[in-house]
Amino acid sequence: MAANEEDSTLFKLEFACSDLRTLLQSSVQMEKSLEEMERNFDFIDESLSTAAKRVAPLQSLAMAAKALETRINRAVSPALALLHSFKLSESLQNKLIELSNKLSTEKNPRKRLKKLLKYVECVDQLNAAINLISRDGEPVIQKLQEVVEFLSRTKAADQYRTQRLKETLITVKALYESEVDDMRFDGLLDEALLNLQDEFEIMLQKIKHQNIGEQQADKEADQTVVSDLGTDMEIQVVRRIAETLAANDCMDICIDIFVKVRYRRAAKALMRLNPDYLRTYTPEEIDEMEWESLETAISLWIQHFELALKTVFVSEKKLCKQVLGGLPEVLVWLECFVKIADKIMAVFFRFGEGVARSNKEPQKLFKLLEMFDSLEKLKVEFSDIFEGESGADICIRFRELEKLLVHASSKVFWEFGLQIEGSSDGFPPPQDGSVPKLVRYALNYLKHLTTETYSAYMAKVFRTEQVWKAGILSKSETDENLLQDAISNIMEALQRNIESKSSRYKDKILTHIFVMNTYWYIYMRSRNTELGKLLGDQYMKQKYKTVAEESAYMYQRQAWDPLVRLLEKEDLIEQDNDSRGTGALARGKMEAFFTCFDEISRRHRGGYNIPDADLRAQIREATVKLVVPVYSEFLNAHSSLLPVKSYVSPESLERLLAQVFNGTDPTGNGRLKRRDSNNRVPGRNSVSVEGEFRNPRRSRSNSIDV
Repeated sequence: MAANEEDSTLFKLEFACSDLRTLLQSSVQMEKSLEEMERNFDFIDESLSTAAKRVAPLQSLAMAAKALETRINRAVSPALALLHSFKLSESLQNKLIELSNKLSTEKNPRKRLKKLLKYVECVDQLNAAINLISRDGEPVIQKLQEVVEFLSRTKAADQYRTQRLKETLITVKALYESEVDDMRFDGLLDEALLNLQDEFEIMLQKIKHQNIGEQQADKEADQTVVSDLGTDMEIQVVRRIAETLAANDCMDICIDIFVKVRYRRAAKALMRLNPDYLRTYTPEEIDEMEWESLETAISLWIQHFELALKTVFVSEKKLCKQVLGGLPEVLVWLECFVKIADKIMAVFFRFGEGVARSNKEPQKLFKLLEMFDSLEKLKVEFSDIFEGESGADICIRFRELEKLLVHASSKVFWEFGLQIEGSSDGFPPPQDGSVPKLVRYALNYLKHLTTETYSAYMAKVFRTEQVWKAGILSKSETDENLLQDAISNIMEALQRNIESKSSRYKDKILTHIFVMNTYWYIYMRSRNTELGKLLGDQYMKQKYKTVAEESAYMYQRQAWDPLVRLLEKEDLIEQDNDSRGTGALARGKMEAFFTCFDEISRRHRGGYNIPDADLRAQIREATVKLVVPVYSEFLNAHSSLLPVKSYVSPESLERLLAQVFNGTDPTGNGRLKRRDSNNRVPGRNSVSVEGEFRNPRRSRSNSIDV
């Protein structure tokens, strides 16, 4: 076992030694190969060094050629592009001439618009080409000059080629200097821009407003007619022309043309309404106008002001934005619109201001209120139309006109009260005790003012003025309270005027008739109206109905009580023992009764008047109830002492009283004593006139004719 293990170990050692010998031999061989390779690398390196020394001059020459080519290309390529731009501009100029000839012969409007649009596009292209030449010309010439100088200095090219390049530089420079300014300012482009200005003006003149007078007549009351100006094609063409003119330093000319033409068009559209009244605008001229003419003028002003704003100016503003909205200056279109509208609005403003500053006559109040209300309704729309800083001045003038109308309306109202207070109508009280014209006028005036339409206007004026005086944060009364207080002040002034007039009568009976007529007139014409509702039923009864009833009672007392007292029985009772004396006294009382009756009748026919039919009927009925029963009782009580057939019957006396109050002559030219009938009526107690007067019957409407 031991011998085998030793043999194995020896075998392994021999094998390892053999491997070592083999490895040693390989290492020696590799060393020899490396030495050979080193010798080869040294040879190659030496060969490459020799080749590099021979190629270096050629490499430098190639690099120099490449740099020269790059320098020349950088100059020549832009020069070629510049020459191409010159050729393009020449081609576009020929095209402009051709399009211009076609435009001059085209009669069809739509086809002409299309050709005009192509003309504008050609002008834009020519302008772009000329701008390119103008922008690139000097840099191109500068680069060519640098190349020529470089070649001349370095002699990198032969003399022939360098000379040709010099000649090219001179030609391009001369062409640029001589042609560019001519193309821009004296050539076809300038002529085309002048043509476009003419076309722009012609196109704007063709864009017209419809007949707004017919529109106004045809439209419904709550609608506003706004028509677009021009077709889509027309708008497109004029917009492109405006943009082209602006791009060629003609924006000011473009704006001037637009404002001039559109102002004339807008003014001409409004002139179709025949607003001749606008020529009269100073307060002095307005004061000289007949009221009917002024009233018509103000009504037209309200209609035309609204029509100008909602129809003409809305359309013009839209057109301004469509045509000029694309210009470089963003808000130039809004400024142009304000320029167009400013002169027209100034004419409307000055008329309104003239009316507001004219004399404060009472009848102007309603028209002033209508003007104020129309401005109030247009306020928001006006601010929207004349928006921004450009419209600030015209909006300020609008507000100033509103202030003038508020102050004028308020002043007219309060001066009307002062005129009533001072009885400035200049007339004495009516001689027959009828209702004075001032009362009729004032009551109609206030009734009209308190209608649903004008009461709202007037209350708005009072509230607006109160806010201006006290400030926005002040506690304001309601519109109804403001108007109620103001109307009450006028009514109190009217009462003082009536009292002043009544004190001027010498005949006390006439005084009571006057007060009765006037206060009853006020009460009956005011109740169940907006004026009566505003003041209140209790106020109307207390202030007017009660006073009228008291005056009626006093009238009856002073006018008819003396007649009734003539038939008192006290004197006859004392003469009962003497029948002859009693009969004489009874006949004397009857004579005195008819004498007094004739006198009272004469006064009523000649100087007393109760124009209201209802009031007259009630007074007649109350007088009959006062007089006839007393007369009948006296006649029946003394029938044995009186020649009854010689005196009128109670029925005839009642008819005579009816004739007194109807204004007819019951006696012909003498006293009537004969009876028409032998029928006797039983005696009746006297009836108070006040009781009858408190329940008046109406037979006519509340309408009043002043």
